[in-house]
Amino acid sequence: MGYAGTVQSGAVTGFKGNKQNLPSKPCKACGREMTWRKAWARSWDQVLYCSDKCRGSDKSARRKSPAPPAT
Repeated sequence: MGYAGTVQSGAVTGFKGNKQNLPSKPCKACGREMTWRKAWARSWDQVLYCSDKCRGSDKSARRKSPAPPAT
């Protein structure tokens, strides 16, 4: 058979590796869409950046910005 799915009464019901229904969210630094990964299963709420490069660029941008004036 050429498909990866189960057949119930003549209809294909989908397959185990369907990635279209995974949650996703934008990267905090670049806005690129990140899709859930199994490695992020325990920490999905804490994942903010799509890559180490974005994590580093966001931190360097915060260091370069001047401090707000004290009142």
